[in-house]
Amino acid sequence: MSKSIQITDSWLRYEKENLIRPFGFKGGYINELWQNVCSLKSSNGAQSLGLATQSVLYGDPKVFTRYGEKEANELMLKVTRRAMELITNQTWADPIECLNTIYPQLYLDSCKITGEPDLHLNFVHNALVSVDHACWLLYAFTHNLSDFMSMIPKAYHAALGERHEKIAIMYQVPYGMPLSEVERAVEKGYFIIKIKLGQAGSEDEMLQKDLNRISEIHQLLKEKHTQHHQIWYTLDANGRYQHKDSIERIIKFLHQIKAHERVLFFEEPLNENNKESVKNLDLNMAADESLHNLLSAKQRIAQGYSTFVLKSVAKTLSLTLQIARLAYDNHIKCACADLTVNPVLMSWHQNLAARLPSFPGLEGMGLMETNGDMNYKRWSQMLSYHPCYNVSWLQHTEGLFHLTDDFYSKSGGIFFTPHHYHQLLSEV
Repeated sequence: MSKSIQITDSWLRYEKENLIRPFGFKGGYINELWQNVCSLKSSNGAQSLGLATQSVLYGDPKVFTRYGEKEANELMLKVTRRAMELITNQTWADPIECLNTIYPQLYLDSCKITGEPDLHLNFVHNALVSVDHACWLLYAFTHNLSDFMSMIPKAYHAALGERHEKIAIMYQVPYGMPLSEVERAVEKGYFIIKIKLGQAGSEDEMLQKDLNRISEIHQLLKEKHTQHHQIWYTLDANGRYQHKDSIERIIKFLHQIKAHERVLFFEEPLNENNKESVKNLDLNMAADESLHNLLSAKQRIAQGYSTFVLKSVAKTLSLTLQIARLAYDNHIKCACADLTVNPVLMSWHQNLAARLPSFPGLEGMGLMETNGDMNYKRWSQMLSYHPCYNVSWLQHTEGLFHLTDDFYSKSGGIFFTPHHYHQLLSEV
């Protein structure tokens, strides 16, 4: 039987991490990512620490454009602080109940904080990630749980029934990445290339830029393969296209250049307000940022989206578990995508990807994107902040994470305190 938990104290800090180059997606560019550190203490004396990587351009491009990168990050941090205020002195049985209880009020408050009456839900979800992870760890410590699956309520176990020994990594190629880096990635063994589409400009300009980008990458890689795998692509337009005929033109072009059969899925091809069916499109269509609650996930299934890209590190583990169970019950394929997160959050995501059913064509392995190592200036230093630094399963080889019994026995180290981030809190 679950024990009730009441939050009595909370602390919040952040640390800025610069990127190697401006990171391009959603028609814009970011230069740094703030690592948000939240600590919660309960009435029984248990204390936990949760992390988040704030990605304000992902959360809501309107806020990013209106305020600029620095101020938009400050606003997201204010939303996190407001969430911590709302859960203080609240009593709850599990994190899902906790977040479901505060979310309606938090959303209204977030609209006021940002001055955006139609603030995108994902801005609030992103702001909640550190609070959510801290709640899950507090729940685990309160119930003397030290294993990922023991922490997860049994209602979600069927959706997370695998125990993969490998996770295939999607190598992300943003707008500005030189082709030489893409070629080097394949030489290192990466065999799934995620191509970011939706470049700046009008729909026609964007389409032409994207076709050119697909063409140059395919021309580079069409004759290449790794030692053990063929080269696969995924495409991600981040909901930038307004018209379905633009997507049809991309698919036609993929056939023309003989790249179509290499595409595992096309992620967020259309603006999420586009409610057209995609059932007749000749590609596996995937939903990601348009999945912000169960209602939107059910809508995407009705439209014909056959894959869900899960982002527990961007939209909370609490929401992701609910969507993963819906996907499992409706035979929807799943993969995990990154938010250019820090290494500790990468291991939270490894725990999820390691247990989801294999993606067709990639039997016997999980599938996730992680791109921190190719984007952060201080990735090596950040890696040393992980409580299990130097273990083999934190390193990737030939485009794969190899998960050992040690990974599963330690649940990727998520129950251990990351001392660097704990020390940041001591400065409060």
